[in-house]
Amino acid sequence: MLTIQAYSKSLHPPDCGKSSCLKGAIAAYFYGSLYLYSLGCGGNRGTLPALGAGQFDENDPKGAKALASYFNFYLFATTLAAMIGVTAIVYVFIDQGWWLGFLISSVATLIGLIALAIGKPFYRIQQPGESPLVRVAQVIVVAIKNRKLSLPDNPEELYEINKIERVGTEERIPHTNQFRCLDKAAIVPKDSTAAAPWRVCTVTQVEEVKILARMMPILASTIIMNTCLAQLQTLSVTQGAYMDPRLGSIKVPTPSIPVLPLLFMAILIPIYEFLFVPFARKITGHPAGITQLQRVGVGLVLSVISMTIAGFVEVKRRNAFNQSPPKQISLFWLSFQYCIFGIADMFTFVGLLEFFYKEAPAGMRTLSTSFTFLSLSFGNFLSSAFVEIINAVTKRITPSRQGWLHGKDINKNNANLFYWFLAIVSVLNFVLYLYSAIWYKYKQENYSDAKTTTTSVLDAKEEKIDRDYGEAKQNVPVSSDDDRI
Repeated sequence: MLTIQAYSKSLHPPDCGKSSCLKGAIAAYFYGSLYLYSLGCGGNRGTLPALGAGQFDENDPKGAKALASYFNFYLFATTLAAMIGVTAIVYVFIDQGWWLGFLISSVATLIGLIALAIGKPFYRIQQPGESPLVRVAQVIVVAIKNRKLSLPDNPEELYEINKIERVGTEERIPHTNQFRCLDKAAIVPKDSTAAAPWRVCTVTQVEEVKILARMMPILASTIIMNTCLAQLQTLSVTQGAYMDPRLGSIKVPTPSIPVLPLLFMAILIPIYEFLFVPFARKITGHPAGITQLQRVGVGLVLSVISMTIAGFVEVKRRNAFNQSPPKQISLFWLSFQYCIFGIADMFTFVGLLEFFYKEAPAGMRTLSTSFTFLSLSFGNFLSSAFVEIINAVTKRITPSRQGWLHGKDINKNNANLFYWFLAIVSVLNFVLYLYSAIWYKYKQENYSDAKTTTTSVLDAKEEKIDRDYGEAKQNVPVSSDDDRI
């Protein structure tokens, strides 16, 4: 749709002399194509990481190592694709026209769809089960209904399924003591004759919701970093327009400036995978070298350093340009903040993907891996909000009565102060993250303690159920095939 609109002159808005001339059917077509694109990207970004990770058996040591490597190579592939997008496709946009760039992107997406379809017979695909959103809603609704009931002293009195009742890949999750208010959803009502989904939930189902609840502080703690990323990409392009675009013999177009962090990531990801991970693995014994939350924490610290450096680089650039005559410093100066933030993004993005995938229940992994991109979306929204709020506040307190980011001329505002503001907010955010990460307990840690106690008790119960079921079958008198059935 974008290709057709970019090619067809009749679908272009008329020149009205205003900043936006979109209206009527042309506007509906344009925004409709953007929303369809967003819907498609949202579906792909949520499902592709989970589909790829599902090909590995994380309970096998080799599979666990391969799973950690998969997320690194997933980021590497998307980084290479983004590099092509901001270089080759941007060149086509500038030199040949928008329609051809959109056409190339459409054809590339079609080839990807064909490749996905060809590989379908070889994939390990989890059988579709009940919607995770429905399971979450059931726990919340039943817990509210049972809010006046008292919890039993012994958690084993709460309702739980056994091996016979388990469906598909559903895993049994041991009971935990966090968020005890949700345990009321697993209380069997006295007037209930049979367990029904919207009347009583299993302990496993309640624990699934608890896991998602424990993930929320981690998700919230990464939004600020994505806000910094959005501002870095936006302001750096504006800065680059007033800098010397030559890097040696190469002249970098302004729209291609985001290739700098991508280039650093493309170089650093293989170094991380083939050098750092094996070295760290020997020290820690962890399949990924370091834990997922440690990896995210490193990324958050590096983002603070990047924002601080970005502020100093902006001071140098603005002072040089405001001289008489104006002087343009090299675009290379942006590489310092971009390099550090590229490393930060490499640590945080992959750490979040692996964390949300491995910690989520088997039936909620597609939902939980989407949290990574949800954080990215919230970060972009918050970025716009920060600009408006900072401008509104600083306009009132600065002597010039001008906001830090007022107007369109970056040489006349205080982008450096905005960078340092983001650095301070990132420090406060890291403190919140540190508390959340210490409070969080990995699912495997919960299981290791529970398996030695809870599993043995539950398995004994299930063996008794199976034994009683076998005895019952032997005691049933059989007079015909129908009676046997």
